[in-house]
Amino acid sequence: MSVVILGGAGFVGLNLARTLLARGRNVRLLDRAPPPPTLLRALDAPPGAFDLVTGDVTDPACLAAAIRTGTDAVVIAAAVTADAAREAADPGAILAVNLMAMVPILDACRRAGVRRVVNLSSAAAYGTARGAFLAEELPAQPVSLYAVTKFASEAVLARLCGPWGLDGVSVRLSAVFGPFERDTGLRDTLSPQAQIWAALRAGTPALLPRPGRRDWLYAPDAAEALARLVEATRLDSRLYNVSSPATWPVLAWGERLMQANPGFVCRLAEPGEAPTISLHGDADRPPLSTVRLREEFAWEAAHGCEASADAFLAWQARFREDAR
Repeated sequence: MSVVILGGAGFVGLNLARTLLARGRNVRLLDRAPPPPTLLRALDAPPGAFDLVTGDVTDPACLAAAIRTGTDAVVIAAAVTADAAREAADPGAILAVNLMAMVPILDACRRAGVRRVVNLSSAAAYGTARGAFLAEELPAQPVSLYAVTKFASEAVLARLCGPWGLDGVSVRLSAVFGPFERDTGLRDTLSPQAQIWAALRAGTPALLPRPGRRDWLYAPDAAEALARLVEATRLDSRLYNVSSPATWPVLAWGERLMQANPGFVCRLAEPGEAPTISLHGDADRPPLSTVRLREEFAWEAAHGCEASADAFLAWQARFREDAR
């Protein structure tokens, strides 16, 4: 099986590439810049199984160079994760990558005879929707431009795949963190876990505005779920949530790092102190329902709070330079 990951130098793309390579798949990445050499080595790619194309997903020529005849699946991981400042300053770039690129991408897939297209969307598409769990059937109410473009990309994929003979599926990822995460210039706020790790490396306290309880998703778990969707012979649905079945506070994750690194401080900001860790908003959203994915693929995230912290520390011990 040959898989192309668009925006593959991002941290979700790299985690997926590593998982697919370990499963014996051939992987090609398309991104505007290659990952650092240490991250490429961390993919553990067998000889001849990995390829990298440098280019822009908004350029049809770059898409044609990456999505070649014989490609079995394409994963659309390219996105501008914009904060309010970027949204106000450069909305056109957000629309170009997150939404307008969908048509030339699908056209390139059609020309190459691609079997499956997996579009990485986001829990942000649910927007202001509320419930004990956010299930795929719940009407989405996206608010931010990032959320609007992600939701719209799902609709474009669903509309064009049928007449163009493509097997397309969208995936709403929960709050992902973990290996390979770094500042690429396209994510305006790194995960709280990455921010806590950066504070640890800098020798500064990690001060949180609140505990930050959420269905945090360790990136290798997300990659395993995505690999199953890429490889599945048949899909029963066109939209899947990918998340952890448990919620836990990111503060507890930071405290686990604190136990392993004496002298490091991770705590709630006290009155009058300015938090140093951003939790991406003023409130914690409800968790995503993972019933659909669990019932169809018997998949469940393997890493909770302590397990993900321990695995992350082991990763950093092995690839220390990756955090730079």
